[in-house]
Amino acid sequence: MKLSISTTAKDQVFTKLQKANQAFQEIYKGDRIERQPIHTVYGGANLFKHTTATSLGKKALSAFTTYAPNFAVFGQVFQLKGHESLPQTDMDAAILAEAFGSMIEEERQTHPAYFSYQVYHKVLAKLQSEAVEDFRIDFEDGFGNRSNEEEDETAMRAAREVAIGMEKGSLPAFIGIRIKPFTEDMKERGLRTLDLFVSTLIGETGGKLPTNFVVMLPKVTIPEQVTALVECFELLEEALSLPHGTLKMEMMVETTQSILDKDGINPLMRFIDASQERCIAMHFGTYDYTASCGITAQYQEMDHPVCDFAHHVTKVALAHTGIWLSDGATNTMPIGPHRGEELTEKQADENKAVVHRAWKKGYDHIRHSLWNGYYQGWDLNPNQLPMRYAAVYAFFLESYTEAVPRLRTFVEKAAQATLIGDVFDDAATGQGLLNFFLKALNSGAISEEEVLATGLTLEEIRSRSFKFILENRR
Repeated sequence: MKLSISTTAKDQVFTKLQKANQAFQEIYKGDRIERQPIHTVYGGANLFKHTTATSLGKKALSAFTTYAPNFAVFGQVFQLKGHESLPQTDMDAAILAEAFGSMIEEERQTHPAYFSYQVYHKVLAKLQSEAVEDFRIDFEDGFGNRSNEEEDETAMRAAREVAIGMEKGSLPAFIGIRIKPFTEDMKERGLRTLDLFVSTLIGETGGKLPTNFVVMLPKVTIPEQVTALVECFELLEEALSLPHGTLKMEMMVETTQSILDKDGINPLMRFIDASQERCIAMHFGTYDYTASCGITAQYQEMDHPVCDFAHHVTKVALAHTGIWLSDGATNTMPIGPHRGEELTEKQADENKAVVHRAWKKGYDHIRHSLWNGYYQGWDLNPNQLPMRYAAVYAFFLESYTEAVPRLRTFVEKAAQATLIGDVFDDAATGQGLLNFFLKALNSGAISEEEVLATGLTLEEIRSRSFKFILENRR
């Protein structure tokens, strides 16, 4: 059979196409393989200490054990799968918990109350081991506009506390600072705080930054603000003898101009380009964004349709670039109205009702974020941490039992089709199943052992590529 297009002509066409394809692949590299935290706690810089993460964890655990004293109460608060069958008394819950210990795995898994029991103990273990994954020392909304002298002193004191935390190993796995925005009226203050914090920290540690340290730039509206921060990073790195590219940043989507600029174009990729590969994440600011849309305070919620629009536009703009996305926070705090240790029964019940309502509201917000494909969010108070982990773990564990055989069978059939040269054109389904296990493992909802039940190796799972798995199983 004679081809009509010569090899030379074809090569000329494909050489040009190769350059375009490679340029595309350089931009859309796919998801990063590093662990992404499932939440970020924002706290005022004036309150930060090297023990803050530990202290928040203890408070979160205390709230958990106080307002969810057993798995039955826990499941009822969040209305977890099978909650209709949960025991109604503490004694009955204790009896059933003991019975689960003597059941075989298959019997436990089919019991309607076991799901609440399973999620409860995973949340308990998380709060005991690593309640805070990520913390942002906040010099913006959580700190407010104070005198220059006070912010200067706070920046240096917070840096010294971070240095102590590095030495004692008391910092969370991820940490950073949020400076004031690089708007015309705040740029000087934002840079001064950044300079004082980083310079003090480097001086205290002998040139080291914490692992996974990042600088959050809020209220970004134009690429030039990002460019300015990058240039300041370069000046700091040179002055402090840090390797080029050491300082990393995040940005916040919290204005309508971050979604559509004056020309009706989404500017987020221009923000990312301006960061010169220093930006690792984009966070959503629920309340600033809804305010910029003219939403009144009563309706400024994470699940408002204007937020869904911004979320989806952001995901479409930044999909497959490796930029992590984070949703915002629920501002209804799970804190009872009565304080003190010696409360009346009525006061304790009123506290419980308030906390349970706030937990359920926050839980629903987080589930809405997860449904929209946002696997990270903010927390503003330690009492919110139980609802964070309850929502994330329940979200993944609800589908785990069905997803395991589905992925195992899907891989086997797809690999067989590839092996015999049959047509296999549903790789997106396989990638979707793989993404489920990647996110579930990353969040702590399932363990490495539970992932291996799929028949895949950890190397295959962490490849993040269904195509890679098939090619290596030919």
